[in-house]
Amino acid sequence: MNREAVLVMEMQRGVIGDLTKFPDLVTACRVRDVVPNAATVLDAARAAGIPVVHCTAAFRADRAGSHTRNCPFIVSLLDDPAHMLEGTPAVEVLPELRDPADLESRRYHGFSPFTGTSLDMTLRSLGVSSVVAVGVSLNLGIPGLALEAVNLGYRVAVVTDAVAGIPEEYARAVLKHTVSLLATRVTTSRLVERWKEGERWEDRPHRTPRTAG
Repeated sequence: MNREAVLVMEMQRGVIGDLTKFPDLVTACRVRDVVPNAATVLDAARAAGIPVVHCTAAFRADRAGSHTRNCPFIVSLLDDPAHMLEGTPAVEVLPELRDPADLESRRYHGFSPFTGTSLDMTLRSLGVSSVVAVGVSLNLGIPGLALEAVNLGYRVAVVTDAVAGIPEEYARAVLKHTVSLLATRVTTSRLVERWKEGERWEDRPHRTPRTAG
């Protein structure tokens, strides 16, 4: 069975919501309308019967399960010992993106959603062979998601106006020079149009639309 799923990368209150510590990323998301575009994608996916999986990140208070000294960014994040703790409001998915029927895949280590989680098995149990990515960031999470998914045999589409990174010039370069090598790039409106027509990415050649991104 060929089936799609939408992977929502770190659209959490402590990342780009009301409890964020990343104001520049929040600004980038606002400029690109990332949250409303992601909401449109998710609503369309649910209407088409396509699973939505929120790929979230958290730390335990005792840091068990997390390598915390092997990466400069993680070291700087954990200057605040209360950052993104399991069970706190900061790790919650933005309420405008969450539906009770959605799935969640939580990770405690690294920057991409497959390593060290059950995400791959969850997708395979659903018959998924193609994933659509929205969320943050184009600096780390989205390229990591796309690369891991391709390595595991999935086809990938990245929704270009439902992802963001900083600075904007770099985000655009990542979409053009990295994401384009791994995934189909598509806009929210084009993706929703295809779903409304009943078409899936499995139904078409795996090419990057020239008008996207």
